[in-house]
Amino acid sequence: MQKVDLDAMSIEELAALRDSATVKLAEKVAARQKELEAELEKLSTFGGKPRKASAPKGAKESAKEPKESVAKAA
Repeated sequence: MQKVDLDAMSIEELAALRDSATVKLAEKVAARQKELEAELEKLSTFGGKPRKASAPKGAKESAKEPKESVAKAA
């Protein structure tokens, strides 16, 4: 990739660069999203509906313990 001297560029050139970078970034995001959706579709065939990740059992209780010990120490 070539180096670009941003200080030497005019405002119009910088704006055009920003616009082209925005378009390219949007294309890459859309392509990656499509890949992830295809992967999710493959994974969903292994069992039931896709669901959000949840905290392991007991995580809520263990998360409370440090707060209580800190409160006791104070």
